[in-house]
Amino acid sequence: MMADSRVTEVRVRAERRALLNPPSFSTRTVPARIFVVVEVHRADGTVGEGFTPCNAEGSRVVVAAVDELLRDVVVGEDSWDVERLWAAMYQKVLLHGRVGSVMRALSAIDIALWDANARSVGLPLWKLLGGHAQTVPAYASGGYYFEGKDASGLADEMESYVQAGFRAVKMKVGRGDLRSEEARIAAVRERVGPDVLVMLDANNAWADVVTAQRMMAMFEKYDPYWIEEPFSPDDKRSHAALAARTSVPVATGEIEAGRWAHLELLGQGSAQILQTDATACGGITEYRKIADLAVTYGVGMAPHAYHQLHQHLVAGLPGQLFVEYFVDNSIVNYGELLSAGVSHTDGRLQLTDEPGLGYRHVSKSNQDGTR
Repeated sequence: MMADSRVTEVRVRAERRALLNPPSFSTRTVPARIFVVVEVHRADGTVGEGFTPCNAEGSRVVVAAVDELLRDVVVGEDSWDVERLWAAMYQKVLLHGRVGSVMRALSAIDIALWDANARSVGLPLWKLLGGHAQTVPAYASGGYYFEGKDASGLADEMESYVQAGFRAVKMKVGRGDLRSEEARIAAVRERVGPDVLVMLDANNAWADVVTAQRMMAMFEKYDPYWIEEPFSPDDKRSHAALAARTSVPVATGEIEAGRWAHLELLGQGSAQILQTDATACGGITEYRKIADLAVTYGVGMAPHAYHQLHQHLVAGLPGQLFVEYFVDNSIVNYGELLSAGVSHTDGRLQLTDEPGLGYRHVSKSNQDGTR
């Protein structure tokens, strides 16, 4: 007998997790992380979980979008009808937010539906998505600006990732002037050697192409693998202009939503690498469509953060380059809410056969509002 896959309930809550030593990047300091967590309950007892990160000011907007716009779209429906439910949710929010907080709410519900479906048939999500590979390459992400941490301290951090087996690392850039930024990347390159990939993340640091081009002329001497988000995410033309003026691939897309915006990025040559985030772009259902677009354009994908989720997409779909991996919870601390059984060897993540996303435990303390 087929399991009853009707959605009976959608629960949502916001969780706040403070960071003990707040990190900074080019434009701001991050004192805490806020996550909106969605649970989808099915009639057969299966529970799926999705989430989306947001800032403190936006968490209540995301929760309200689930409560007031989207819950009634999916309750009573078959959880397997992900394409139909995605289209119905998108139509419901058309006037309220095709990007940002409302799309993040949609994304969290969609992820929860996929998790529930995979759990109900005892399959890990990566295998349900296509089972492209069970081990996936990862890069160790970090390199934030901290009070009192100089270029040598940054090099120590990057070297520790290499010693742990990673052959690719990422550091922040864009907060300082040309001289101080060169001191940081020079120290890192000297310490990790010529063969380790070094990614650079500017977090929308620069307002014009000339400034960015001067920075890239300096960075090019140290052979970076990519420059991430050099400009505002809406400034696609500047991304394309810089891509035409530097030998370093331009990567972007982490807060972009929807296949149409990604098509514009690809069509304008604004991204040589897409960093699409399933918690922001429209969930797993939309990520798959974006992945198909990227393959068509010959552009690889390296999804943004949250390896607990994105390892499944990189393992399950073609055209995926890397998982972004944070070695502990000191910077991106979603791991404080769950145990996902993630392990790595020689810079590759080993996916398990745990059903769904493989989450084994979710803490429900420090709630910032719940329904």
